Amino acid sequence: MAKIESTLSANGEAFQANLAGMLALIERLRGIEARTVQASAASRERFEKRGQLLPRERLALLLDAGAPFLELSTLAGFGMDRPDLEKSVPGGGVISGIGQVSGIRCMVSVSDSGIDAGALQPMGLDKQLRIQELALENRLPFVQLVESAGANLMAYRVEDFVRGGNIFRNLARLSAAGLPVLTVTHGSSTAGGAYQTGLSDHIVMVRDRTRAFLAGPPLLKAATGEIASEEELGGAAMHTSVSGLGDYLAEDDRDALRIAREILAGMDWNRGLPQEVRSFEPPRHDAEELLGIMPMDPKRPVDMRQVIARIADGSEFLAFGQDYGPATVCGTAKIEGWPLGIVTNNGPIDVAGANKATHFIQACCQVRTPILYLQNTTGYMVGRAYEEAGMIKHGSKMIQAVTNATVPQFTIHCGASFGAGNYGMCGRGFHPRFCFSWPNAKTAVMGGEQAARTMAIVTEAAMRRKGEVDHAKLEALQRQIIERFERQMSVFSTSALLLDDGVIDPRDTRALLAQLMSICRDAEAKVPQPMQFSVARP
Repeated sequence: MAKIESTLSANGEAFQANLAGMLALIERLRGIEARTVQASAASRERFEKRGQLLPRERLALLLDAGAPFLELSTLAGFGMDRPDLEKSVPGGGVISGIGQVSGIRCMVSVSDSGIDAGALQPMGLDKQLRIQELALENRLPFVQLVESAGANLMAYRVEDFVRGGNIFRNLARLSAAGLPVLTVTHGSSTAGGAYQTGLSDHIVMVRDRTRAFLAGPPLLKAATGEIASEEELGGAAMHTSVSGLGDYLAEDDRDALRIAREILAGMDWNRGLPQEVRSFEPPRHDAEELLGIMPMDPKRPVDMRQVIARIADGSEFLAFGQDYGPATVCGTAKIEGWPLGIVTNNGPIDVAGANKATHFIQACCQVRTPILYLQNTTGYMVGRAYEEAGMIKHGSKMIQAVTNATVPQFTIHCGASFGAGNYGMCGRGFHPRFCFSWPNAKTAVMGGEQAARTMAIVTEAAMRRKGEVDHAKLEALQRQIIERFERQMSVFSTSALLLDDGVIDPRDTRALLAQLMSICRDAEAKVPQPMQFSVARP
């Protein structure tokens, strides 16, 4: 393969401006994530009085020491819990990600019970549904550390109640698909949330702390007049000796996590998985330089080959159809020795580019090569000449290829993701296996200025038909539209809405891709034992 030479000038004014802008965005991202961690840790005194570990302490003891943990959707619900963004605590009330437990790669979900007693926050439901979808698609055992006050009744919405049933449906689907569901119930698991415990294949309960019941003492008294203590209704000792809901009785959080690790260690889950480690040469160019490639203004051109040069083995890239539709860059590289098809953008997608991408995607499927979409597109070309050349027809072929590709597809939003370009480059609506964003990424149907100008033209024409053009009103309209678009296209808004699986530091892109490709290889090699029904409690 040809090696990509660097064309960056690290001391240049543009590079330094890009670098400063990216570092500022990363600092903002890390500050927001730290706020959530700190908000949960503020409950330390209360947890210690109860003899409990904090949620992230539980997670640390569950996971294999030193193994990578890919945390997902850390910005979920950002700005939706309170209007002041400087006080918003994102995460959805759930800590989730992919990590190793007793050598087994698992999807892990932890109730962040240090925040509002683990009640689901805005977008928490959608976050749980997403990680269950990922667990099913990637054939991952599902491990839950549950301690939740359930839904916040003061913020009750009937649609959340109805859609929430999907969480329990997915637990049953995971089990029936041959993917073990293991739950440690550290504290409360009440009402509908009791089924989060009940629909598990292996349940560990903690003496004097676990509470699992369909109706707690207040609701029980209100509904039937019966009076019972929490321990009598749903304590760990009762459930592990009388009801049969619990399988293992632990003395405290640490003991419960030890048992959970031992359960997984006894499964021999990794049998038959590929253990091949391939030799490779690291990129020839410094990953630190990824910070200075992308301009903060998405309209400024970028050579995305410079991104590839800093993530690919040996900075090598075999370009596909290099001189045909050159603004659409296609080709093959390797990540830690494993082939990866790459599609990215050095400009809008034209007819030739769409045809080339369609051909390349199908060729990757033929030889089972995963595909990476590095999104940096303002969309498909428009204009009379492009319409006559069949832009819609050829763009549709590219979208069909993306939709029906038979290999894992990964999407990283590196810059702009505008219009139908978002679709053709495997945006979230096209279900890439994983989708992540860089902190500068922007997603919208079009740029704010284009949207504002479009509406101004339409409005001005309507005014002329009525006989008078109010220019002040037109200017105010354009400012309003630009502000609305700019606010919603920011990655801090799109990631809050779970339109990706998380925001990453550009320097972590290669390591992330290596991990995602490994997850997908393992998923392809696994042959779980599916059943007609999920495992039922005794």
